[in-house]
Amino acid sequence: MKADSYTTPPVSEVPGDTLGSMRANAVGKRCSVAERAYLAGLIDGDGAIMALIEPMHEKRFRFRVRIELKITQKNERDLMFLNELLGCGSVRKNRTTCDWLTRDQQHILRILSLVRPYSRMKQRQIAFASKIIDTPIRERRDLLRVARLADALSKFNVRSKLRRKNYATMIQEHFSPND
Repeated sequence: MKADSYTTPPVSEVPGDTLGSMRANAVGKRCSVAERAYLAGLIDGDGAIMALIEPMHEKRFRFRVRIELKITQKNERDLMFLNELLGCGSVRKNRTTCDWLTRDQQHILRILSLVRPYSRMKQRQIAFASKIIDTPIRERRDLLRVARLADALSKFNVRSKLRRKNYATMIQEHFSPND
């Protein structure tokens, strides 16, 4: 798609969303088209969609896969509106910047569906993250499939390239050949 041929889809074409029938606790329920587009721009420019694979002994296969959505700005005040607008997430100060982030999988899925029509740079990351969240892990091969998606997602994040792990291999090492 050419940059000059981009058109904003009407609200009626936003997947799974009709403004009149949203649940009371829906993430981003008050997001206008302009706010969705602005949020997509924030995520495209200053955001990160990352996969985390964590050891979790309570889980059947001893790991869990989660998506983290983060937006970084220099000033805390530039992020505080996101909590009210989206009804989720938290703002944390770092040494020189501030991050708004959420790890709630259903909230992230909802946010990604809100911004997907307006995102210009992170369509593939949104697709990978949505697939990771939507994939139930019932068998070992499901976990390995999601780990491969997490590896693919991490390749898009500049900082992850320097310190990334091959999650699929890491998980495979924890299974015996007889599993």
